[in-house]
Amino acid sequence: MPRPTVAIVSFRLGGRDGVAVESAKWAWAFGELGFDIRTVAGEGSVDRLLPGLAIGAPTPPAPAQLEESLDGADLVVVENLCSLPLNAGAAAAVAGVLRGRAAVLHHHDLPWQRPQYADHPPPPDDPAWRHVTVNELSRRQLAGHGIDAVVVRNCFEIPAPPGDRSGTRAALGMGHGERLVLQPTRAIARKNVPAAVALAERLGATYWLLGPAEDGYGAELERVLAAASCRVLRGSGPQGAGSDVADAYAACDVVALPSLWEGFGNPAIESAVHRRPLAVGPYPVATELAAYGFRWFAPDDARGLDAFLDAPDAALLEHNYAVADRSFALRDLPGRLRRLLTSSGLGPR
Repeated sequence: MPRPTVAIVSFRLGGRDGVAVESAKWAWAFGELGFDIRTVAGEGSVDRLLPGLAIGAPTPPAPAQLEESLDGADLVVVENLCSLPLNAGAAAAVAGVLRGRAAVLHHHDLPWQRPQYADHPPPPDDPAWRHVTVNELSRRQLAGHGIDAVVVRNCFEIPAPPGDRSGTRAALGMGHGERLVLQPTRAIARKNVPAAVALAERLGATYWLLGPAEDGYGAELERVLAAASCRVLRGSGPQGAGSDVADAYAACDVVALPSLWEGFGNPAIESAVHRRPLAVGPYPVATELAAYGFRWFAPDDARGLDAFLDAPDAALLEHNYAVADRSFALRDLPGRLRRLLTSSGLGPR
């Protein structure tokens, strides 16, 4: 009997943005469940490249192109493409092709969660589909629009691959005992880069921003970083330091996630998995994650973090690691997806 096929569809896949990273985890989990995987996107390293699916593409793919790309798939997983109006034409085309067909709409964000999209309608719906959110807030908000959804939170490889602390710090020119604050995100307004820079300044630390500027934030980022009184590092450092995220976490002393909004906020869990203290902003979903029992610092608690760095509390780091291992381990994702398919009547028959 041939293996069933799941097609994973998005704007872009194969990169390091949050949606692409989580899509790759779902692909792995479906593989563990016995599916063949087919990736379809407008950008990235994928099996079927349809440029009309890319963010901001001027022309959506023709229905015939989509039909051909999805031909033979027993299940289609749509990763955020029908969630945010970043390419409304592509979203409409995908929804049209999937009407009456087994599909999971995996929502990492919803339009009204971004100020610029507040007036956009909710995602499309169909009796043959199952909606999945990455947080309880989004599930409740969809329910308010008459759309039933279930929550499957992001999962993480635990234990994490070890990073090279000494080699990465040497490549970055970090001195012995010099503090390093890592913001492992892109630079966009809602990531609140100024708060992370301010924290590094108060800790007498170097600030390291791992991701690029996007969404028109480049000029503002340059202004913020030019005014910083601390040393600033951006992207992969010398000799490619930081190109491996595990190395970046290993090299740092504090992880900063002072965001105003995150659909999930992977660094909140990654910091625990890599046993690093976290300074996290009060974005709404962080409250959901904190309820699992994590012990974090506020971005303006430089005094508390300073004391921690002077006398690290291994028990706090082990506690956070145990919470992550208990509730957010990637090894549990195949079982969660199996239950989703079973309860929803989706997948191959």
